[in-house]
Amino acid sequence: MTSLNNDFKDKLKNLNVFEKIMAINVLIFFIGWLIQVIRHIPRSYTLSWLELPKELSDFIFKPWTLLTYGFTHYDFFHLLFNMVVLYFVSRSMVNLFPSRQSLTIYFLGILAGGLSFLLVYNVLPDSFSFTVGSLVGASAGVNALLIFLCAYMPNRETRFFSISIKLWHIGAAIVVIDVIGLFGVNQGGKVAHLGGSLIGYLYATQLVKGNDIGFGFAKLMDNITNLFSKKSPLKTVHRNKKNTMAGHNKEEFNEFNNQKKIDLILDKISKSGYESLTKEEKAFLFKAGKN
Repeated sequence: MTSLNNDFKDKLKNLNVFEKIMAINVLIFFIGWLIQVIRHIPRSYTLSWLELPKELSDFIFKPWTLLTYGFTHYDFFHLLFNMVVLYFVSRSMVNLFPSRQSLTIYFLGILAGGLSFLLVYNVLPDSFSFTVGSLVGASAGVNALLIFLCAYMPNRETRFFSISIKLWHIGAAIVVIDVIGLFGVNQGGKVAHLGGSLIGYLYATQLVKGNDIGFGFAKLMDNITNLFSKKSPLKTVHRNKKNTMAGHNKEEFNEFNNQKKIDLILDKISKSGYESLTKEEKAFLFKAGKN
């Protein structure tokens, strides 16, 4: 039994920051389920203290819900979809960018989604929002990460079955679907999605220009980040005295086409992390994202 506990603790320690966020989402979902079973109340009331209410008069007394709604799910398939998408998107994020910056984008997306929801439903007439309830779900943060990647490397291609699709096509499709959804039954959710998408787009386009718009917020997030990230000893990166790019000398590197160059740098990131890149490699990756 002791060995099993130790194995479980080791697995938790080895989770990356987003895997820990996913674990928290799943835990909260099952807490809601337990409350339903024990207290015999409708599922939609089990996590009401975590929902983001649309009325400002209610929100004033529950300000924490601007963040906690992003960890709250009632429907299993809603949770499953968000966590599956977050898993795959976060794999790219943690390989390409520092965890601190990736978390900043995610939480800014959650906050932007919540603020968009509050703004829209306290400005528009009641006739538009009378069917809208409280806001729950991690979609705004997930959208922020998705759109960030699509805007940061718009022309990078990904495979969808046997079809190659550019990232900006995926981003545009996501936004169009959410805009159409404003006229459907999940208006509040779509408003939050678009708020998260907007912050992801702004973050990426400014980062390409060298401006990290989340730097100030990241400082405030440090304490939260420490809760999710394990302490690890500093890695010493040996820099070859020879001027190399992604494991090749500059003459060899310059002979490759742009896509091959990007793939080499991304492969280096996946093996050694973003911080192992040289200034030249980081600059090349930034420049590639503009094209």
